[in-house]
Amino acid sequence: MPMIRPFRSVRPAKDKASAIAALPYDVYDRGEAKKAVEKNPLSFLRIDRAETQFPDGTDMYSQEVYDRARQTLEEMVEDGCFITDEESCYYLYALTYQDHTQNGIVGCASVDDYLNGDIRRHENTKEDKERDRIRHVDTLNAQTGPIFLAYRRQLRLDQIICKVKESEALYDFVSEDGIRHQVWKIQEGEALTEEIALLFSRMECIYIADGHHRAASAVKVGLKRRAEHPEHDGTEEFNYFLSVLFPAEELKILDYNRVVEGLNGYTFEGLLKEMEERFHITECDAAFHPERKGVIAMYGRGKWYRLTAKEELYTGDPVDDLDVSILQDHVLDPLLGIQDPKTDPRLRFVGGVRGLGELVRLTGQTSENVAFAMYPTSMEELLAVADSGRLMPPKSTWFEPKLRSGLFIHTF
Repeated sequence: MPMIRPFRSVRPAKDKASAIAALPYDVYDRGEAKKAVEKNPLSFLRIDRAETQFPDGTDMYSQEVYDRARQTLEEMVEDGCFITDEESCYYLYALTYQDHTQNGIVGCASVDDYLNGDIRRHENTKEDKERDRIRHVDTLNAQTGPIFLAYRRQLRLDQIICKVKESEALYDFVSEDGIRHQVWKIQEGEALTEEIALLFSRMECIYIADGHHRAASAVKVGLKRRAEHPEHDGTEEFNYFLSVLFPAEELKILDYNRVVEGLNGYTFEGLLKEMEERFHITECDAAFHPERKGVIAMYGRGKWYRLTAKEELYTGDPVDDLDVSILQDHVLDPLLGIQDPKTDPRLRFVGGVRGLGELVRLTGQTSENVAFAMYPTSMEELLAVADSGRLMPPKSTWFEPKLRSGLFIHTF
């Protein structure tokens, strides 16, 4: 019975929203983040990636960086860039790209629901990435990046969303990547707020779509605060974390591709020969995106190949039958020596939004590198893995469009 509750958001002043809103902190490398802040001094990356305000070479994990993030947020509140709503409420956040719109309800999810499995996960987290966001949340006394959650579609919530969208939006702008962002405050009375909470509480579970590290970090800060305040009663804000909840049916997953440096002692021809035991392989005249599950596009030595997994590779297991698992278990590990995809420096992950040209660029025409373009993992596969209590290989899903940080801040 998930608990999703309303909150008093710290949010941008209307005329500042489009400038403040930024892609999630982990989409950028350090250089990209710094350039974004130089181009737009109001960018929320000044807070999410406060090392952008220091000279190159500054330790981005030093306490002074986290302190600067807190100071910047306080200054932006004081000068009116951010305002704080007087009453707790839910919000509606719609993202539109081309002809596709996804509509999310913004609220705060429960730390306990995460711990007891009412919020289901499908991906492992890395401790070093958790430590960074733990210190960020703990120092700011706030969660600044929403967790991307999904739920199985509910008709009454659809009706509420449609009704809310008839009113004037708080924010309505198009970001540089062509995505339209709209936000409404859901404020039609206490009865509607209570109904939204009740509808979520009747669900069996909800799912983390994206933001596993942010969720894990928020939970660990909540547990830390509980230990520091043994008199807590469960209603304190640190027991909840900022989330946006979308119907699973509205979400789009892009491919998450792989580039491997070196062939682990094989010649390219020898690698292909070994792979023929597991895949039907055909050389292609041009680059292509896999058109269905079970097909992988491989690039090496300036050529593209279609890999079609043989039927005997499938076991009926929801994790083992994922295309990313087929690649890992039958190529990356046994042939290319990538035993731990989370840590092996020879393996690079490339989001599908960057296109096939990025795989060609990273692989090169003559080097002993190889790239694999994947068919996107489906939402049905993600839900099946989460429902089974299992975890996907790392970087199995790339959700697009990305939620913007800075539009909602949940303070303790």
